[in-house]
Amino acid sequence: MSTGVAVLGSTGSIGRSTLNVLQRQSDHFHAVALTANRSIDLLKQQAELVKPDFVGLSGADGEDCPAWVSEQGADSLEHAATHPGVDVVVNAVVGAAGLRATLAALRAGKRVALANKESLVMAGDIVNEALEEGGGELIPVDSEHSAVLQCITGYGKSEVARLILTASGGPFRSLARDRIREATAEQALNHPTWEMGRKITVDSATLANKALEVIEAHYLFGLDYDQVEVVVHPQSIVHSFVDFVDGSILAQVGFPNMELPILYALTHPGRLADDGVRRYNPVAAGNIEFEEVRHDAFPTFGLGVQSGRDGGTAPAVFNAANEVAVRVFLEGGMLLGGVPDVIEEVLNAHEVQQAASLEAVVEADRWAREKAEQICSQ
Repeated sequence: MSTGVAVLGSTGSIGRSTLNVLQRQSDHFHAVALTANRSIDLLKQQAELVKPDFVGLSGADGEDCPAWVSEQGADSLEHAATHPGVDVVVNAVVGAAGLRATLAALRAGKRVALANKESLVMAGDIVNEALEEGGGELIPVDSEHSAVLQCITGYGKSEVARLILTASGGPFRSLARDRIREATAEQALNHPTWEMGRKITVDSATLANKALEVIEAHYLFGLDYDQVEVVVHPQSIVHSFVDFVDGSILAQVGFPNMELPILYALTHPGRLADDGVRRYNPVAAGNIEFEEVRHDAFPTFGLGVQSGRDGGTAPAVFNAANEVAVRVFLEGGMLLGGVPDVIEEVLNAHEVQQAASLEAVVEADRWAREKAEQICSQ
């Protein structure tokens, strides 16, 4: 029987890649629900192609709703995630907007293929509670976390000494700190190895994305922050290493292509044959390099990891401040160096609270956005 899939954020980079995978694997999967924020023309094309039962337009609350759209507004994400016939929810929504849908799907016992890292960053404990409550599954889509999952499947947490996540280093890997601070949006969006959405591409340029992934790994795999390390690997061939207690190290390797981790999130722990992914060739890959993270040149990374260590509402505040700062940067309101400056000022002004409820997390998110907006407007 074909597995029903909801694709939240279907018009974004991960969403489009997911639909490519579903088309190639149509004997095994079919799209039951699609949602987009505001990309209505592309969403219509997708809906006409895959003919889902539910189509949501989450960013168009209060506007005229086309007849082919099932529902508009933020609630459409949760309704798509829990729609009848949905077995797997691919949450590819960018930012904090994806959190409630993650919780709803897990509480409904669905498998969540998670590309919305903000869900775990903002509310990791709450997400894991929903996972336990509903009996669903949480499978990462990020290439780094998918690599870890592929390496540790069949092993217990006590057998893992540490994880080593790889970072491409982005377009400014070798630039001096002062030149990075003066970078423009056009320069930051010129990623050397990955094709991604605008926000996540900027996050890669500042290493904010890698900080979010460290926090995500902490919650996904139940490891201490001291057990999660990051190295810069510009070729993006090795997606992560797992160092086991006996000294053995396993790594997952492949050319950069998000469709492989997407398919694995759908099939874990099994695998399906797929001709759409470029096969790895060690000779064609050439030399591969590894470097230490330059913390002085990429302060956003340290701010993010420290927010994870601080716990409570700190990661939600880091995430919200980063989202606001990146948006202002992309709009031309400041140079790249302004992003960590805004984040640091917001974090310094925040009094960390326990993240014991969704309301507490949402309030911290709201406060941080308001504070960041205030700083950016000065």
